[in-house]
Amino acid sequence: MTILRLVGVSDYPRFIRSVSCLLLVIVLLTALTGPVLAAKKIILDTDPGTDDALALMLALNSQELDVRAITVVPGNVTAAMGLENALRMVSLANRCDIPVAAGAQHPLFQKLITAEFWHGKNGLANIELPPSKCKVDGRFGPDLIVQLVHASPDEITLVPVGPLTNIALAVEKDPSIVPLVLVKEVILMGGSINGGNVNAAAEANIYNDPEAAQIVFQAGWPLTMVGLEIGDKALFTPKYLDELGQTRGPINDFIYSVTKFLVDLSATFGAAGSPMYDPSAVAVAIDATLVKVKEMHVDVETRGEFTRGETVANRRNEVERNVLHGDRYVIEGVDKVKPNAKVCVDVDADRFLQLFVSRIRGK
Repeated sequence: MTILRLVGVSDYPRFIRSVSCLLLVIVLLTALTGPVLAAKKIILDTDPGTDDALALMLALNSQELDVRAITVVPGNVTAAMGLENALRMVSLANRCDIPVAAGAQHPLFQKLITAEFWHGKNGLANIELPPSKCKVDGRFGPDLIVQLVHASPDEITLVPVGPLTNIALAVEKDPSIVPLVLVKEVILMGGSINGGNVNAAAEANIYNDPEAAQIVFQAGWPLTMVGLEIGDKALFTPKYLDELGQTRGPINDFIYSVTKFLVDLSATFGAAGSPMYDPSAVAVAIDATLVKVKEMHVDVETRGEFTRGETVANRRNEVERNVLHGDRYVIEGVDKVKPNAKVCVDVDADRFLQLFVSRIRGK
């Protein structure tokens, strides 16, 4: 009481009531708004084609994500075209604050296979975006990854949605980013446990650099594989296209045109809609509850005549132990194999697609 009088408070009961009301308001506001979670820092590694464009714009339009850099890898298009596409899209989104860096110019050990057949001559559904106002970052993509990871240890999630060349090079240049747990996790779009889309065995991102993929899968960091199983279940159909077309704006119009290109292309092959491959990895980074996962040990086949690029998943995480006895091997037991990946096996497709549409529409 004496202290309150010294600071000019004469009506003690009224003062207490005022403080109590203020505290009540604070408690109610906290309950209504809930805890404020910091945005997840990500580096998006991309080979900017059509579905990469969807993934990029989903990331830039989601407050749950803080895109710290975009690194470009060759895949759907050449490295040069991919860099130009990335710069134009970042410019369209008015995000020149995000570093955009060129990475590898070709896969580690094989010739590049580009996919203009699926993505249009320029990789962006033949849509000509305005020239970019953004400038390329002068750092080499894998070096930028290493630098940013060291600057924010255990905070950055890598989200590669193209061939894994840049990620493998980052590991090779600085292996310490793995055992020191400098990378929080890797959420990649690639692979399959039920057959490929390039051929019977391999998915396109893994097929375009199997050696790089094997390095990334065996590195020893927390890794989630968002493969064909997810995109094939989450088809962007005319229903979602119509919803997307209800709003207008530079990003909305661009993504509407890209998705219309993809939906029309899929229809020529008798599909009900376009698989949402690359955006699925970004969606998992936003909300991991969209998918169901199983822990498996995944290896990448690098030598098979018919299976090069296949992600070979051990669903039981066991292998028979064969011991040589004279002129033959004898099975003497079963050994456990440590899982190295969370493999996405199912998705809440409608919730994922509604998330995508609402974010692009700015809702």
